[in-house]
Amino acid sequence: MSFELRFFATFREAVGTKTIAREYDAETVGDVLVALEDEFEGLAGELLDDGAVPPQVNVLLNGRDVEHEQGVDTPIEPDDTLSIFPPVAGGSLGETL
Repeated sequence: MSFELRFFATFREAVGTKTIAREYDAETVGDVLVALEDEFEGLAGELLDDGAVPPQVNVLLNGRDVEHEQGVDTPIEPDDTLSIFPPVAGGSLGETL
């Protein structure tokens, strides 16, 4: 099946571009994440932890967080879009007096 994959921040750097199209023999989001970790060295061990998406990583399928669906077991269909966000470090929004 053909998928559109979108990467953000450090994951974009690991892949070398923001958006790619790929054909994977995948039935679930987890299948796609495994294929991505296998294909891109910079993603190895970053997208899955003990078979699940780590809590600090966000994976959206067509704009919906897969953790609110069936997690890595969420079914994926041809032409779906998977967006993958790495952990984000925060900073201060205000001034210190």
